[in-house]
Amino acid sequence: MNENIARDVVMVRAIETTDQKKEILSDDDRLYASRSARELAHWQASGKHAEVTGDDFLQQRSDLILKRLAERNPAFAGFARRRYGLQALAWALPVLALLLGVGLDRITDPHRVDLLSAPLLLILAWNVLVYLGLLVSLCIPSRSLGWPRDGMVRRLSVGKLALPRKMPPVLATALLSFMGEWAQLSAKLTAARLNRTIHLSAALFAVGAVASLYARGLLAQYGAGWESTFLDASQVHGLLSFLFAPAIFVFNLQGFTLAELEALRFPQTTAAEGGARWVHLYAATIFLVVVLPRMLLALAYHWRASRLATHFPLDLDHPYFRRLNETIGVATGGMLRVLPYSFTVDEPRHQGLVQLAIMAFGEQGRMMLRPSSAYGEEAHEILREVDLTDPTVNITAALFNITATPEKENHGAFLDYLVKTSPRGIAVLLDESSYVERMGDHPDDRVRLNERVALWQQFCHFHHTRATVVNLLNPAAHPLEAGLPISTPT
Repeated sequence: MNENIARDVVMVRAIETTDQKKEILSDDDRLYASRSARELAHWQASGKHAEVTGDDFLQQRSDLILKRLAERNPAFAGFARRRYGLQALAWALPVLALLLGVGLDRITDPHRVDLLSAPLLLILAWNVLVYLGLLVSLCIPSRSLGWPRDGMVRRLSVGKLALPRKMPPVLATALLSFMGEWAQLSAKLTAARLNRTIHLSAALFAVGAVASLYARGLLAQYGAGWESTFLDASQVHGLLSFLFAPAIFVFNLQGFTLAELEALRFPQTTAAEGGARWVHLYAATIFLVVVLPRMLLALAYHWRASRLATHFPLDLDHPYFRRLNETIGVATGGMLRVLPYSFTVDEPRHQGLVQLAIMAFGEQGRMMLRPSSAYGEEAHEILREVDLTDPTVNITAALFNITATPEKENHGAFLDYLVKTSPRGIAVLLDESSYVERMGDHPDDRVRLNERVALWQQFCHFHHTRATVVNLLNPAAHPLEAGLPISTPT
């Protein structure tokens, strides 16, 4: 599944998940899309003499739903045609870098090659520091270094969080949810494209600087020399010998002696005939230190971006996709693992969890209930025997009693640990059954329940998770028609 198909599929999932009351997509719309997509997927598979796949079915179904919504709402049609990414920045930034490099000669003497040229030395020094930073990032995750920042990735992935006017509120809410989810799902792809653009721009900036040296040399006679308040000839000789050693070795360029450098010191007479030699030395050094490594890095990130765009990493084990794929016979059920926190699950609620697993994965859905975690204990201690990378588990869900008051030091620490250590993400279940049992018929009771739900949802959002309200004594009160929202690691 490529990037564009995955984007449409995720958008449709966000719309169906949000539209619980069928305000913008009726049951007939959804059934028609599923039936038509199933027929198209089987027709395509038969033409290829291959088995029908979930990818083909999901692609056809998302296309049908998006076209129907576009016909009904012109504002949505414009939004659906939008394609995000780095198209403009991908060419504008390298071109700008090249022009800036070409213009670098405007801040230097147009008739001499300064052997201690500050702009050229800064180009070399800055790129060496970048390479050291990349080496450090191999040991320290890039997120720890704050690069790339979440806001930057979101803006480059989905643009501004602005929607067209004259759009139904439910649809607007769904699209905002989609943009947040897509920014998270496409973060690796966006980061790869951004890094590719940055490395290519750095290489072209250096190319522009070298090109300006040679272009100016065609129309002007270069003189070579150096001057320094604090460095003597022997120190400059040592510095330049170290700097130009790779270029002299690789390209077999002419070297220089201490006596030659001493003769080139200003305000002595400048050696006009030696200017070309120093231009070649700087150009070769910049090529080896800047252009070649940056181009290799740009190619590496280009390969990574192309691979991610062609094979977008969308988790099709999500209950939403599994339930849809059951209609074409490619789903095999799934396992829901529940981790209660300070919540003893009795037999009726245990059966409610089993029903939730069936809602999420279909008739073949299974549920695994772990012992309840004690209040106040460290998460890594109470979960030390839980394999959060178990491939047989499709969804790991934290279960809380909505009657409890969420606390950052306890409930929050529990969620943070799960988000950090669960590679496939987690779901959060908020059981309202105990609260509903104690409620009366007074409208204020319902208001207080809604306030409690809002408090928990805000709390979960703060801890980078999405909460789903359930009633374990009456699972049908909150049917999981679009599956369980899963929060992936950041």
